[in-house]
Amino acid sequence: MYCRREYAKHGIAFEPVQVSTSTNPRRGTLRGLHFQAPPRPEGKVVACMRGSALDVAVDLRADSPTYGRWTSAELTRANGRAVYVPPGCAHGFQTLEDETELLYLLSEYYDPGLQRGVRWDDPALGIDWPEEPTVISERDRSFPDFAW
Repeated sequence: MYCRREYAKHGIAFEPVQVSTSTNPRRGTLRGLHFQAPPRPEGKVVACMRGSALDVAVDLRADSPTYGRWTSAELTRANGRAVYVPPGCAHGFQTLEDETELLYLLSEYYDPGLQRGVRWDDPALGIDWPEEPTVISERDRSFPDFAW
């Protein structure tokens, strides 16, 4: 899941300082789209330890060739995949089965004052979520649209 030498070979400067988990009892739970603002934007490596989820990242870096675009990957315990979400990208996921748990390696310490988000169903992003959410927090539901 993490080897500093392997990441460096691919031009990724990532060193985890914190490990967190997200435990989700119900299928269809949607979390996101979250990011940590400057001056301490965080990179993440996300893997599924139990169950399955569709993991989504949105590029919010104005100088990036993929600015405003999203990508996704299905993470399951069985497929063993992990995704790297660079600093400056928003992240979210939707669980595909009950009792799904995700593990996060984070490049920055969690700072509640720098937490931000983008609305999960912003029509300008057009994210293709697998189903209508069954669980979504009021905070996640009320994030603003992405400001172009």
